[in-house]
Amino acid sequence: MIYEVTLAEKIYRVELTLAGDRWKCLLNGRELPVDVVYGQNGVLSLLLGGKSYEIKQESVGTETNIVVGHERFTASVRDPRSFRSRNRAGASEQGVMKIKAPMPGKVVRVLAGVGTPVELGQSVLVIEAMKMQNELKAPKTGKVKKISVAEGAAVDAGQTLAEVE
Repeated sequence: MIYEVTLAEKIYRVELTLAGDRWKCLLNGRELPVDVVYGQNGVLSLLLGGKSYEIKQESVGTETNIVVGHERFTASVRDPRSFRSRNRAGASEQGVMKIKAPMPGKVVRVLAGVGTPVELGQSVLVIEAMKMQNELKAPKTGKVKKISVAEGAAVDAGQTLAEVE
């Protein structure tokens, strides 16, 4: 998975791959040894380059902050694949569009129920795959027409999870 991460107005390219039970991290093309343990209340314990950090994500409205120790950083994470899908969606916003599972996993939360108005890129569902939670976003501005899965359900890659009209 490749992400573009903006942290304190600086842009980084982060590539994460799962090798067995460990994560491999490339930061701007440079490999970093990293070990992650998921703690309570969304706190991550991160061992990076031999140093230990406790990291927490805070979301307020549309702003996301990453708290490392006593320092707070404004952050945004973009998946380059979402740019391509948003560009396609912008060209053809007519009709029903489906939200499909990008990989096998488990539905953790349904954020927008049937009948909920949504904006392009707004989170609709959260699935967990390989111990990471992924928000699945609305492919267009509209209304959630159908939710095909319940929280806790196992899903397959490519399975339709929701529809937006």
